[in-house]
Amino acid sequence: MIHLDRIQRRFGARIVFDGLSWLIPKEARYGLVGPNGAGKTTLLRLIAEEDLPDAGAIHRAGTVRIGYLPQEVETVGDGTVLETVQGGFAELRRMEAALADLERRMAEAGSESERLATAYGDLRHRFEAIGGDEVETRARAILSGLRVPVERFDEPLALLSGGWRMRVALARLLLAEPDLLLLDEPTNHLDLEAIDWLERFLDGWRGAFLVVSHDRYFLNRMVKEIVELDRGRLTEFPGGYDDYLLEREARLAAQEQAAKHQAREIAKVERFIERFRYKNTKAKQVQSRVKALEKIERIDAPSRTKKVRFGFPPAPRSGDIVLRAESVTKAYGDNAVFTSLDLLLRRAERVALVGPNGAGKSTLLKMAAGRVAPDGGLLEIGHNVTLQYYAQHQLEALDPSLTLIETLEQVAEAGQRQRLRTLLGSFLFSGDDVDKKVGVLSGGEKARLALARLLIRPSNLLLLDEPTNHLDLASREVLEDALDEYEGALVVISHDRYFINRVATTIAEVGGGAAVVFPGDYDTFLERHVPAETAMVEEAKKADPKKDAKRQEAEERNRRYRLRKSHEEKIGPVESEIDRLETRTRAIDTLQADPDLYRDPERAREIGREKVEIADRLTELYATWERLAAEEP
Repeated sequence: MIHLDRIQRRFGARIVFDGLSWLIPKEARYGLVGPNGAGKTTLLRLIAEEDLPDAGAIHRAGTVRIGYLPQEVETVGDGTVLETVQGGFAELRRMEAALADLERRMAEAGSESERLATAYGDLRHRFEAIGGDEVETRARAILSGLRVPVERFDEPLALLSGGWRMRVALARLLLAEPDLLLLDEPTNHLDLEAIDWLERFLDGWRGAFLVVSHDRYFLNRMVKEIVELDRGRLTEFPGGYDDYLLEREARLAAQEQAAKHQAREIAKVERFIERFRYKNTKAKQVQSRVKALEKIERIDAPSRTKKVRFGFPPAPRSGDIVLRAESVTKAYGDNAVFTSLDLLLRRAERVALVGPNGAGKSTLLKMAAGRVAPDGGLLEIGHNVTLQYYAQHQLEALDPSLTLIETLEQVAEAGQRQRLRTLLGSFLFSGDDVDKKVGVLSGGEKARLALARLLIRPSNLLLLDEPTNHLDLASREVLEDALDEYEGALVVISHDRYFINRVATTIAEVGGGAAVVFPGDYDTFLERHVPAETAMVEEAKKADPKKDAKRQEAEERNRRYRLRKSHEEKIGPVESEIDRLETRTRAIDTLQADPDLYRDPERAREIGREKVEIADRLTELYATWERLAAEEP
């Protein structure tokens, strides 16, 4: 579907890609990963034609349609939320306006009523034939799934915050159903329920998608292959993110071993050459080995990326009760965030706060940290509790005029400069880096600096609001490892479900003015939790009662469409695997017809065994295909 042919892209003296080639097939479900700055967003922009390569070419098959969701929405139109989502269906919108005009004229018409009715019927028929009634219904359902409130559907998009605009942009993209979706951090602005809905929506996606994401839970559930971009090279790994980690480590170890073995062999040959270089009796052997060395393709030993290394200081022992909230109330004006909050946190307990945006998670953490006072009820910190608070907007709170070392000295005791330099070194700030101004740091570097500040003083209660934001995948894993060893209590807010599963032993769902506690990790919580999505979708459908009848017809068409799509999703992979194995069988037949194959008996036996295994697998696939074909709706 998409072929990148030896592309080059540079920014000034920095070369991001040089001779990069890649093929994206029509069934691709790829997750693109790599260190910050590797060029992942640049690659998406090139594929989406938002940017152009300096050399090479990008070939697109036929009329392939590409939809691109950037990390931030840069432009805002004049329309409402609903109009923006449907903006890709301009012809339908014109037809809808014409139908409304005909309805008005028919109500006023006299002798012309029959002619207008005929015109209306023809236009209505064409409108329905191309799915006109379905578009708005689907647009409303997608917006509701992404947790956009129904009352905002008719608001101007320009009035919405950046996070809500991103949801609208994503809804427009999903409604348009392009052949290839390019998604750059699509879960960044979504709460957990919206992410869950997006995953279920993409499960039924008929096209291909390529996603850049730090959400490992999302990558494990949604992609069939991880593509690693590192130092301008792409490497493909089958499976989800966990599969990628295992396979990558195995490949690195094998490559390191091969490089070491080759280095030993080369050293042995070089010693022979050096020893016998000037002996006439060994001249032929020396020349032979010199030529052999020249032909060797050297294996580069892989360079492992440097990782952050840190551990939290030992936590001083606290009382058994670390935090207690009883009947706590909190409101901002007319917005009652908490009406009766009860929560008990014990020593060494690890709680993750989940719930929709605006439910009060950050407010709860601020009250626990003493940054915000409750309006009523009891909220107290336990005996001998010392806490550290990492705010969601901690990065913005850093003083850009200070150096890194000065930033740590703000919260450290006097005379600890050498210890602070060592601490910064463990966060990959070494040498002259410690004298850099905070203002020149990237988002990821600021996040590492903010985490380093947490380690200055020992604590037995950590309050962390989105601590993984701006951290790359490697740094997130290091933070998880450090929290595994942390001896104190933890309350964390995060949209990173993988992170929650790693560090939390209890889930507290915040919403409706209170918090409900679920023992266990996030997966256990999901099994017990009933989403409110169904109610939101129904509310969206009732928002315009004049179109109920048309919506019912559209829903029936959607139901039939979903049945067909579900069947195609089952039979499609079977057909693809049959095509692949039949192609391989033909290739094997060609190999076996070549007498040269049999000069290597072991290779010939391997080819023969492969052909038998493929034949057995094809027999199973043919039976599966016949069964599925009989079930076609």
